[in-house]
Amino acid sequence: MSEVVLDQKRERGLVWMRVAWQTGASSEHTLRRNVRGYAQCADTALLRRRLAELNRAGMMDREVAAALNAEGLRTAHGAPFTGNNVHCLRKRWGIATVKTDGVAPNPERWPDGSYSVQGAAAALGVAPQTVFKRLRQGRLAGRQRAKGQPWQVMLPEMKVAAPVTQDRRIRRSRREAS
Repeated sequence: MSEVVLDQKRERGLVWMRVAWQTGASSEHTLRRNVRGYAQCADTALLRRRLAELNRAGMMDREVAAALNAEGLRTAHGAPFTGNNVHCLRKRWGIATVKTDGVAPNPERWPDGSYSVQGAAAALGVAPQTVFKRLRQGRLAGRQRAKGQPWQVMLPEMKVAAPVTQDRRIRRSRREAS
């Protein structure tokens, strides 16, 4: 080798290299480099397009991650994709979550008998935020197909028959009415 030339600024996220060999021949190479974020990543446009295509095909975030990994695409830092990476990129690029029932609003009750958050709130006589709070606390049982998907809340029949009162603490006024 008689000379090596490196250029990091020729293409975004890539290092261009030219090697001049002692025999007089030369060769050019391009290597992908790890960068700090997707603004400097060489594959950002391709990645965004593929993520949108796979999302339109109805794939969940974990399935999209597996497909991107199978195609040889990597995160900006060079790591394989996970469902969380895909979720964050969808949020950053404004790509909506795949809905389980297309574009229609969630029904009060799902075909399997479970309730949507709005349906559970109506059945219990509470606000939807109270249902989310109870799911988070483990006071209600529910599941999501994937992060960002609608909740399917399981309500025992006795809870539906007798609505639970609001989760409010009422304090008596320190001043007595005169």
